[in-house]
Formats: sequence, C-alpha cells, structure tokens
Amino acid sequence: MPQPKRPSEAAKESFIPTMRELARAYQAFSAYSESHIRQFDLTPSQFDVIATLGNTNGMSMGEIGERTLITKGTLTGVIDRLIKKDLVQRETPDGDRRSVLVQLTPQGEAVFQQVFPAHIAHLKERFDQLDPSELELLKVLLRRLQQAF
Repeated sequence: MPQPKRPSEAAKESFIPTMRELARAYQAFSAYSESHIRQFDLTPSQFDVIATLGNTNGMSMGEIGERTLITKGTLTGVIDRLIKKDLVQRETPDGDRRSVLVQLTPQGEAVFQQVFPAHIAHLKERFDQLDPSELELLKVLLRRLQQAF
C-alpha cells in the first residue's frame, strides 16, 4: 500500500480535475433527468423500476435490484409506494410461495408507454449534441473507469 501524501501533495494528483468533471457531469445529468421525471409525478427510483419492468412479465425483487440503480434497502419502499399509486403489484407464483414477482398493473403499463418514450426523447436532445464517435469513446472510457474500481 502506498504511503499517504501530505494534503498539499495529494491535492496535486493529476486525476482530480477529471474526477471533478465526472461528478459535475453526473450532477448535471441527474438534475436534468430528475426534473423531467418529476413532471410525471414519479421519483427517479420509481421511474427506474417502471422502466425496468416495462415490456416484461414481471421480475423478482432480486432481479429488479440487479437491473436498477436502487439499493436493496430502498427498493422495498419504492415498490410499496408504486403499489399505493396502483402502478405495480406483487404476485406470488403458483408452486413457489417463497418467491414474489413484481409486475406492472394495467395503469403502470400505461404510464410506462407514455413516460418511457417521452423521457428517452428528452434525454436524446442532449445526447444528440455529441457525435456517435464521441458517444462510443465516452462509453468505452466510462466502462474502463468502472472496471478500475
């Protein structure tokens, strides 16, 4: 393990400006996305679940947790609030009483059909400002960064 540097030396690390830009980019994306999602009376986590369940026959809580950005501890509360909005339902499959399937209700499916394409179009306006080659490079670099952790 490398020896820690003094604060004045650590502040000069070459990756710090990149780290700041990454954080600022995420904050800008998150704010832009969230403000649009909230217009549909959804939180980002609720939208994430609806988008994940769309075009499926339902998923277990574990599958939803793996496919979304929602922590396990938060997911139950998100599902409970979506049930209160009549957008999802829990169902126990026949023959497996230990398993719980979460599915969109007809109202949830209608919300998915309306909100998902609208949100993708909203985000596309911003991503279209980048060339396809820039998007590909960004994807590759972000994947490499993720793998570093």
